[in-house]
Amino acid sequence: MLQHAPASDTPESAYHYAVIRRAIALIDAPGGTERSLPELAAELGMSAAHFQRVFSQWVGVSPKRYQQYLTLQHARMLLRDRASTLETSLATGLSGTGRLHDLFLRWESMAPGDVARGGAGLILRHGWFPSPFGEVLAIATDRGLCGLAFVDDMGRDAAFDDLAHRWPEAQHIHDPDAAAPWVEAAFAGRGEARLMLIGAPFQIQVWEALLRIPSGHVTTYGQIARHIGAPGAARAVGTAVGRNPLAFLIPCHRCLRASGGMGGYHWGLPLKRALLGWESARLDAAQ
Repeated sequence: MLQHAPASDTPESAYHYAVIRRAIALIDAPGGTERSLPELAAELGMSAAHFQRVFSQWVGVSPKRYQQYLTLQHARMLLRDRASTLETSLATGLSGTGRLHDLFLRWESMAPGDVARGGAGLILRHGWFPSPFGEVLAIATDRGLCGLAFVDDMGRDAAFDDLAHRWPEAQHIHDPDAAAPWVEAAFAGRGEARLMLIGAPFQIQVWEALLRIPSGHVTTYGQIARHIGAPGAARAVGTAVGRNPLAFLIPCHRCLRASGGMGGYHWGLPLKRALLGWESARLDAAQ
């Protein structure tokens, strides 16, 4: 049983993220340069004071400071100063209940034969929900959440196809009420969210390793490979990270290349930068 540090899920929080997402798109635009507060606010159709207030309330730092969290230099700084050596995390209590709090997560993996059957015999219920990082698609069995996808970058149809094709033989039913309590717990920290990880044993090992990375810290594909006893399997680890079916809850956004590069992110690099920046800003603000 694990616990997870949640994000606040309120209409105001979702609005704040929508503003930040638009700002990130401006900052990340090809050939873009660092923008001043008045410039960003004007492009977003907001007053400088309102924009500053929205940003600071959601992130805990100013827009100018937050821009620093979205750069390659920040990723490299994270790798240098906040790289989580997974073995050390275990030894110092940064994993399990010592690292995660406010939300209980339970998971159980399927046997390889169950995975090979493509979910045959499973009834998967899904729905669409708001979150602090945009709309999410949640898929659940009667034993827990097995899929969580961010929708904004790819759209509803593509997000559903992306998750559903992982279990092609399962029966898919639109039933938001079945997943709603676990989604609320996942993002708001109220109640218990149970996870049912559906994956091969190697994938489960990688996903469990990701759960040991503290918020505001990062690791590399190579570190995970060494931690799970497969030091030459960094590329296979990268594949398993990319196959993570539970966005945010299993924090694959905290995995970087050894060079400090962002690497890929299944739900879009702007969201990966937003998640890392948000976690870093909140950690810095709390220190």
